[in-house]
Formats: sequence, structure tokens, C-alpha cells
Amino acid sequence: MALTIGLTGSIASGKSTVSLMFDDYNIPVVDADKLSREVVKPGEKAYEQIIDTFGKDILREDKSLDRKKLGALIFADENKRNKLNSIVHPAVREKMVQRRDGFLQAGSKCVVLDIPLLFESKLTHFVDKTVVVYVDEELQLKRLMERDNYSAEEALQRIRSQMPVKEKAALADAVIDNNGSKFETYEQLEKLLKSWEVI
Repeated sequence: MALTIGLTGSIASGKSTVSLMFDDYNIPVVDADKLSREVVKPGEKAYEQIIDTFGKDILREDKSLDRKKLGALIFADENKRNKLNSIVHPAVREKMVQRRDGFLQAGSKCVVLDIPLLFESKLTHFVDKTVVVYVDEELQLKRLMERDNYSAEEALQRIRSQMPVKEKAALADAVIDNNGSKFETYEQLEKLLKSWEVI
């Protein structure tokens, strides 16, 4: 029986690091963030819908989306942000399910769906098990400030705009504690995958 794992975490919790570790076990990862960039490329259905909704002013000269312009537009207006999400999210979900099913049909014993907003967007029905990459808020704050050159205030604002990682951990089937070294994180992942009999 193949297993679909939903991987999530919070900003600067180290989810991307864990996501890359599945490669060592030949477990394919479907990344929702990457798909959200794919579905807005010229020729895609969502791309056409975005232009119909927001006009051609949000295009670059090469006809690709000007993400900065679009970002400025939607961050200032919740209504517009919801409109964009109602176009992009269904397109991402559709592609995610297609990729997942493709890997399973090809005989993969396990597929990972890397979804930052797994719980917030209520997407747990797409997966069999959920894994949260957990980190203490102090370390999360420190990592985010270092990674993106944010002030403490800017970093906290971004952390607080998401569901607290403690809440996510309480909802998950398994938690990977990423407060230690990369090796310790790796060992936890390996143990988990063995216990779920996918490696």
C-alpha cells in the first residue's frame, strides 16, 4: 500500500531542508510552492484567468507575470488577494493531485506533498499522514532574521501571520524536531520512514 505524506512547517522552520532529504530515499516530492509558479506561466489556464481579472498591466514585456506588480496589488487589497487565490489555489491542487497520482501509478511506494499551508488550507484529505517540521520560536526568529535580513519586528510579523508551529505540531501524525543539527533531523526522518515501512 503506497503512502502519501503531507509535509509542512512554518517559515524558517527548516521544511525545505527536510524536503530535500527525501531525495536520499528516492521518495518523490511534489512542491506546492513550485507548482504555484508553474500554473501562472503563459499558456496555463490560471495565467489567462489572472490577466482577465487583473488586466495586462501586470505583465512584463516578455508576457510573463510581473510578480512584484501583482504582489503590490494584492497585498494592499484583501478582496483582490482572495480573487487571485481563488484562481491559483485550485490550479495548484489539480496539478498536485496529477503529479501524486502519476508517481503512485509509476510504482512509487511513497510520495511527499510539500504544502506550506497544509492545515490552514484544509488539504489533509490529499494525504495519508502529516509531518510537521518543528522549531522553537526563538530559533525560528533568529533563522528568519539571518536568512532574509529582517529586523526582529519584520520577522515576527511574518511568523505571526501564520498558524503557530505548536498548533501545527499538535495536529500532525508526526513531528520532526529541527532545533538540533542537520544530522539529528536526518536521523529522525529515517526513523519515521522506517516506522511507516516506506524504506
